[in-house]
Amino acid sequence: MTESAPIGDGSRSAGGSPAPIGDGTRAVRAGLPEPVKHEPTLPGPVFAAHFHLPGDPTGGYAYARDENPTWTHLERAIGELEAPGADDAETLAFASGMAAISGVLFSQLRAGDVVVLPDDGYQVLPLVKEQLVAYGIEVRTAPTGGDAQLDVLDGAKLLWIETPSNPGLDVCDVRRLADAAHARGALVAVDNTLATPLGQRPLELGADFSVASATKMLTGHGDLLLGYVTCGNAELTASLRRWRKIVGAIPGPMEAWLAHRSLATLQLRADRQNANALALAEALRTRTVVADLRYPGLPDDPSHKIASQQMRRFGCVVSFTLPTRARADRFLDSLRLVDDATSFGGVRSTAERRRRWGGDAVPEGFIRFSAGAEDTDDLVADVLRALDESAVVVD
Repeated sequence: MTESAPIGDGSRSAGGSPAPIGDGTRAVRAGLPEPVKHEPTLPGPVFAAHFHLPGDPTGGYAYARDENPTWTHLERAIGELEAPGADDAETLAFASGMAAISGVLFSQLRAGDVVVLPDDGYQVLPLVKEQLVAYGIEVRTAPTGGDAQLDVLDGAKLLWIETPSNPGLDVCDVRRLADAAHARGALVAVDNTLATPLGQRPLELGADFSVASATKMLTGHGDLLLGYVTCGNAELTASLRRWRKIVGAIPGPMEAWLAHRSLATLQLRADRQNANALALAEALRTRTVVADLRYPGLPDDPSHKIASQQMRRFGCVVSFTLPTRARADRFLDSLRLVDDATSFGGVRSTAERRRRWGGDAVPEGFIRFSAGAEDTDDLVADVLRALDESAVVVD
């Protein structure tokens, strides 16, 4: 296999102690192979279904459903972001975020097991619940806020945490929940999509799995579907790899290469998008028409205390509610710098009325807003102007 040059926790300073490595440096260098004269610093995607394989099939690359050199670089890169310095942690890439989520759930759970899910998480989770129940798995649910999942943990095989929750942006205490789950013999998986590894590192907070849709902010350009799982236990990783092989939930090499290329700007994008989200939230709190404003980075947000203890960045998503569906639709139509689109985390700001999908328990006027990388003043001005214009009903 192609060797990468891991970044680790830092190079040695003149005094011999480890020099700190910043998020930007780590993102730019993560997963790159050892330098070879006249070779590219980031090799292009490897398009191959099979590889030369004389003799016994031991070591290296054999068949592309199992491994691909382009995946290897990406998986090592994500691993260096999710669990820097953890030699026992390994990342597996999947075809989408839902493939990664399904991989953890269906590789670890059997008929008769109990799983605890958030009841305010990603809108596809109710469909997942139906499938789990059909397989004879008991599903319990509780809200993210207030660490409410603690109350339904007894007897569970797996606890699934989504923090911050999507789209409500509630936050739970990952370490507290992980300690309680492990004390009861349960595994812990954290959906880290909204935070990204630059926002929080679930494995360092005690989780067994960090799961995410790399479609969102990790890659940030809205041009690919991808998911991943980072795990610090070799046995659990092996079971997950086996599930990926059986189901064939593998990423394409082009998607993997695009994702790795995009990681280099993750810190730059995250800092601008987080700053834009905070500025937008601060501006929205001055408008009386805006209700139920949520952003974990606001000091008076209900989740801020816990979020500030376990998160290094608070994310790019802001949520709020306008009085009616019609007002929300007029607001979205009035935006000039913001696309009315689903998903989040892209360099171009997006917003949508989430109730249109029918899967989230939110009011008709609920808006999920994903701050992009536009100039802060331009973005805030566009949103405030759209709020003003949407107040006027045109016959």
